[in-house]
Amino acid sequence: MLLQALAAMVLGGVVGWEREAAGQWAGFRTHMLVCLACMLFVRLGQILIADSMEGFPTEAFRADPAHLLTAIATGVAFLGAGTIFRDASGDNMRGLTTAASLLVVASIGIAVAIDHYVIAAGITLLAILILHSLRILENRCIKNSGSPLGAGPLPPTPRPDPP
Repeated sequence: MLLQALAAMVLGGVVGWEREAAGQWAGFRTHMLVCLACMLFVRLGQILIADSMEGFPTEAFRADPAHLLTAIATGVAFLGAGTIFRDASGDNMRGLTTAASLLVVASIGIAVAIDHYVIAAGITLLAILILHSLRILENRCIKNSGSPLGAGPLPPTPRPDPP
C-alpha cells in the first residue's frame, strides 16, 4: 500500500507541478495530497469491507463500493469549490480549471488504489496535455485576437439593475 501511495503522490504531483508552474492556488502539494487521500480512501474502504465480511455470513453482508466513490467525489468537489472565485465585477472567474484538475487527480488516486496503473498514468498524461498544451494554445489565441480560442471579442455580460 505504501508503494501505491508513492505512485499516487507522484502522479498527482505531476499534475500539481503544472498547476504550480501556471501560478495557480492549488499546486504541487495540494494535488499530491488529494491524489494520495483518494487512493487511501479506496484502499482503506477495501480493507474495511474485507474485515467486516469475516464476521458475517456471505449472504448477510452487502457492500457497495460506488458509495465510497460518491463520498470521495463529494469531498473533492467541496475542496474544489474553495478554489473558485469570481471577481468583484462578477464578469471573471478564477479557479475552475484548478478545481477540475483536483477532481482528475482524485480519479487518478482511485485508479492507483484499484491497481490500474496504466489508466492512472494515461490520465495523468492526458491531464498534462489538457492543462499545459491547451493553455499555450489559448494564450496564443488571446494574444492574436483578444479572446479565448480566437472567437473574437467577448460581449459584455448583461447585469440586472439593482432594486
